[in-house]
Amino acid sequence: MEQYVGLDVSLKETSICVVDGSGAVICEGKVPSDVESIATFVARHAPLAARIGLETGPLTTWLWHGLRKRGLPVICICARHAKPFLKTQLNKTDRNDARGLAQLMRFGMYKEVHVKSLETHAERGALGGRALLVKMRRDVENHLRGQLKTFGLKLGQVSGGRFEGRVRELVGASDMLWAVVEPLLAVRAELRKRIADLDRALSAAARRDPVCRLLMTADGVGTVVALGYKHTIEDPRRFHHSASVGAYVGLTPRRFNSGEIDYTGRISKCGDTLLRSLLFEAAGVLLHRCAKPSALKAWGLRLARKIGLKKAKVAVARKLAVILHRMWLDGTSFRRTAKAA
Repeated sequence: MEQYVGLDVSLKETSICVVDGSGAVICEGKVPSDVESIATFVARHAPLAARIGLETGPLTTWLWHGLRKRGLPVICICARHAKPFLKTQLNKTDRNDARGLAQLMRFGMYKEVHVKSLETHAERGALGGRALLVKMRRDVENHLRGQLKTFGLKLGQVSGGRFEGRVRELVGASDMLWAVVEPLLAVRAELRKRIADLDRALSAAARRDPVCRLLMTADGVGTVVALGYKHTIEDPRRFHHSASVGAYVGLTPRRFNSGEIDYTGRISKCGDTLLRSLLFEAAGVLLHRCAKPSALKAWGLRLARKIGLKKAKVAVARKLAVILHRMWLDGTSFRRTAKAA
């Protein structure tokens, strides 16, 4: 008889439950959260395992790839879809969660999640690190602005290159202010240097990648957006329709329909936060900075006059995600006119 295994993974230990085809529990236990311990337990207590399920989480990628290399039929399922089923249990424990995941494997009532390669996660880590450094630099600059306002010193609108010079000009020879300003300026200078180093490395990586070069033919799409899109989607063939990419990134509105009630809400904001923010920035660049006219830009500007700029940028970001997916699949460059498209 086939066996089904549920893994409830935590940082230190993993609860494991094995059930048979009738749903009866065969074996339960806890092992350290590493690939070797889990594989040994499964080989000993579930040699006929048909499906091994674990939820999405911080350790999922590492465990999934390690168990797959050992030939185990492991499946990563969406935690949001598993949560309603697991909540039907009276008590929330790791043991009960492992039981629930094993039953989900037996019923086949799960939504399988695509697990990216470790190489993709490593390359995408540089984008996440850059986003963190940019946020830290912005926080330092805003803190400096706030500190100087206390003493009536207003920076105003200055470019990034002139920021430090303007601060030094306002502070002058005030020893009291220099004690606060000088370390923050040093941190900001180091952050700018590290961001510039990352930008050069990312630009070189994008130039070497044919997919990124293709995506960057689209208006508003630069090095960071192209790399973020490629490493988040990874395989465009896993989407049957290009329109599904907008929902995957969380740029489509939620809908509630029950009886006579039917309304459309805000965007879902599901999926990858970094890619969603990058596409939103790309939409802003396309609408405001791209000098060349295009059908997408004209559509976005008409929408902005009708529903407002912010909502129009969200709509353009969603459409841009769909267009980039189709460009990637077909291997075609961006076409600015509706007739050419």
